Amino acid sequence: MSEDDDNNIGPPPRLEGLKGMDLVRRALEEARGAARQQGKNVGHGRTAPSGSPRRGTARSRRRWSGPGPDNRDPQLLGSLTGDLARARGWSGRVAQGAVFGRWRAVVGDQIADHASPTTLTEGVLTVSAESTAWATQLRMVQSQILAKIAAAVGDGVVTSLKIVGPVGPSWRKGPYNVRGRGPRDTYG
Repeated sequence: MSEDDDNNIGPPPRLEGLKGMDLVRRALEEARGAARQQGKNVGHGRTAPSGSPRRGTARSRRRWSGPGPDNRDPQLLGSLTGDLARARGWSGRVAQGAVFGRWRAVVGDQIADHASPTTLTEGVLTVSAESTAWATQLRMVQSQILAKIAAAVGDGVVTSLKIVGPVGPSWRKGPYNVRGRGPRDTYG
């Protein structure tokens, strides 16, 4: 090899008349022909590993949002949280929380002013009334309250009501207690 060969960078003499893309196309055709003569599969590119989509397929093609609604559009927070609760299996717990959160809307202002839900355990809703008269009234309309709750949050969330009235004061404070009359027996 001479110095002229090292300094002469350009196409081979058979492709000297071609310029630009024509030169590239011809060089590619010759390379493919040489590969075919060696028995290689030419012109298909590398095959994608199984399970991964190839470029140019319908799955990998970018889809643009049109004039209609799309899942990439901004969503309302309530619908997103509902979808999240369903996906994670929290629907039952959300319905139970709705009983407490929507109590006034479900039972009405008059009942909500005088009674409030305190606990919900295994379908039994404990409702605390402000007086024994209101507790009696609520026991009389218990079936209507259950129907309203079922219509608002769904069937099976609340299966029964336990209505309690006001409770008198107790001397018991804390988890421990002593048998007997209590603190009264120490006075005078």
